[in-house]
Order: sequence, then structure tokens, then C-alpha cells
Amino acid sequence: MKYVKNILILLVVVAIIAAFALLVRSCTADKSAMTPPAQASASVPPVMHLEAMVVHPSMLEENIEVSGVLQPFEETILASELSGRVTTLNLPEGQSIRQGTLLMKLYDGDLQAQLRKLLVQERIQQTTISRQKELLAINGISQQEYDLNVLQLSNIQADIELLRSQISKTELRAPYDGKIGLKKISLGAFVTAGQAIATLRAEQTLKLDFSVPEKYATLLTAGKTLSFTISGDTNMHHATVLANEQSIEATTHNLKVRALVTEQSSVLVPGAFANVHLMLGKNDHALMVPTQALIPMARDKKIILCKNGKAVFHVVQTGVRQPDKVEILNGVSAGDTVVTTGLLFIRPDAPLKFEKIVP
Repeated sequence: MKYVKNILILLVVVAIIAAFALLVRSCTADKSAMTPPAQASASVPPVMHLEAMVVHPSMLEENIEVSGVLQPFEETILASELSGRVTTLNLPEGQSIRQGTLLMKLYDGDLQAQLRKLLVQERIQQTTISRQKELLAINGISQQEYDLNVLQLSNIQADIELLRSQISKTELRAPYDGKIGLKKISLGAFVTAGQAIATLRAEQTLKLDFSVPEKYATLLTAGKTLSFTISGDTNMHHATVLANEQSIEATTHNLKVRALVTEQSSVLVPGAFANVHLMLGKNDHALMVPTQALIPMARDKKIILCKNGKAVFHVVQTGVRQPDKVEILNGVSAGDTVVTTGLLFIRPDAPLKFEKIVP
């Protein structure tokens, strides 16, 4: 009986072991069926519906537009150096005058009277010195007395020069050829020293003042020709660079430039705003890509190239920007294929499939 019981126990154990082995084999088969081959798991579907372009060298003109202001080449606020009543006034508004023309005269009767008095004293003193010189030759007077009279004559002559200088200041003359603006006084008015009476502007030439970014500072040298337009006038006018400020503004990082305008036109008036067109360079082998192909990063910019059918990210250095294109200075070569759409969905080494490639 005991023998039969042992046999039954042995059969139960064998059955359990067989059932466990069958369960392990079944689970392994199911796992194998669920896991694809290693090669299949490594394959990634290509990114679809993309567009790209092939980079080719092209001509690029580096042009910028800045705002400027026309100014008179010379402009002077005419004012009197002395206070007094106006006795002569010659300010033809809007008319041209020549250098040295008398524009205004102040009353100088009192100064002229003082001058005549000093001239009389000068003649008397000269006569006295002439007589004393003869006496000095025969020791009729001392050398000291003679020297004092000579010194007095020198003082009188110095007063005469000072008075003549004061009289000359009662006259206001044109410092250069130009055109008179609007007068601010009338004949007989009493003016004070420094009071503005009119404005004189040189009419033959104008100057054009504008500012450019500091990176163009070395390109705007004296003698360079530029073009500009005036608001409300479509005609192109020309100017020649005269000089620059020789220093960069600390706040704006701009360089002030002045150009000379010799062209005569009724629309070119002082104070007018000008739109200055500058052609600063020309590159016949520029590599241009669409602006949407750039991926801005924290410290640099990247583009995606297609090489051997896969995406390759390249850091690039940009140059001149245009409304829809940007120049690539470093990171791209002629003949490279640059991805222009779907950039957010592309990962490094991802296979690419294009709908359109612009040759």
C-alpha cells in the first residue's frame, strides 16, 4: 500500500514539472512573437512632405537705407555785437547777397565824436614831441621828460585803435555769399548785444547728415558717392561723403557721417528729411538660403542639411540679411541641400523624404 502511495506522489510531481515546463515554453513563444527582430526595431520611418533647396553661389549687393537730414553747408545767425539804435538796415528777405555787404548800421555819433577828439590830441602830442626832440638835442629838456611824452602819445594812439574797433562793431556785414532769411527787426529799432536779427545761409551747396551702424564705419570714406531721395519726390539725388565723426557713439553704436550735396533743385531745402541709399559692397559668390531655413539657438544658429538621405544639423555664421534670404558665411558649401520646411519635426540622423527640391 505504501509502495502505491509513493508511486502516486511521484506521478503528481512529474505532472507538475511537465505543466511548469509547458507554461515556460508558452510564455517564451509569446514574448518572441511580440518582440520584432532587432533590425526592425532600429528602423525609423522617414519624415515626409518636406521641401529643400540646393545652395548655389549668387550675386549679392550689400545695400542699406538710413535716414538723414539736409542742412545748409553754412548757416549763421546774424546778431549785433553792440547795443544801439538801427540807422541803416539792408536785409533783403529771401535774396542773395555778396560777402562784405553792409547789412545793418547802428548809431555811432558819440563814438565818432570821441574819435575826432582823440585824433586832435594825437596831432597835438605829435607836435609837442617834435619840438621836445629838438630841445633834447641841445640838452634843453631831460630824457625822462621826453620819454613821458612819447608814452602819452602811444596811449592816445591805442585809445584811437580801440575806438575804431568799437565803431566797426556798429556795422554788420555779410561774412560770406549767401541768402538772407526772414528779418526780425525794423529800421529805427533798438537792438541789444547778441540779439538775432536774421539768418544767413550758403545757397550753393548743402550738407547731408546721417548715421550708420558701426560695422560699416570703415566703408564710408571721403569721396564715396551715395544716393538719396526726399519725401514726396521720387527722383534720385546724389551726394559725396565729406567726412565722419571719427568716433562711435557709445549709446547707439552708430557713426555720424556728413556728405556734400552740390546738386541744385527746388526740392532740396535745408531741414528736409532724406532717405539715404548706401551700396556698401558686392559679392558675386554669396551663398544665400531662405530665412525660414535658420533655426535660432541660444548662442548660435543652425540649419539642416540632407546628406546621404539623412538629416545633419550644422552651426552656421550669417551675414547680410534680405527680406526673404540670408547670407551664410560659414557652415554651408555650394551644392549642399538645405531643408526649408518641417524643421520642428526633424531629429538628427532622421531619414528624409522630399516632396520638392528647388535645384
